[in-house]
Amino acid sequence: MFDIFIFLFESYFDAGSCPDPEKLALKLSAAGFEEEEISQAVTWFSGLKQLSLVNYPASINQSGPRYFAPFEQQRISNEALCFLSFWELNKVILPVEREMIIDRALVLGYENLSLDKIKLIALMVLWSQHDELDPMIIEDLLTPAGSAQLH
Repeated sequence: MFDIFIFLFESYFDAGSCPDPEKLALKLSAAGFEEEEISQAVTWFSGLKQLSLVNYPASINQSGPRYFAPFEQQRISNEALCFLSFWELNKVILPVEREMIIDRALVLGYENLSLDKIKLIALMVLWSQHDELDPMIIEDLLTPAGSAQLH
């Protein structure tokens, strides 16, 4: 399913330009993705498109440090949770965006999501919420964990 995320990001200027779920499923099928993967991705992406800042309390952006529940720690690797905290602390993402990323990660139902997978989820969330993303953020999110970056 994560390959589909990359395909969507590369194929559409923004999340709003993606076709409706039926047409999207046809395009993904034509691109060679498997039906089960397509079904999961289309459902997940539909939930992503419904996310909005109004779904979260306005006070979330003025809150203190975020402590992760045991359930969240089970679903998302420690490395990925540290990454989200680091990005929030350095104001790359807002607390509400962190919550959107966590929401979309938990919906998947996977155990111990790796940093690379959380980065792809973060890319999809930010892509859906912003008109334009900073190229440095995109590069960081698309660079696999542990690989050297030369700037």
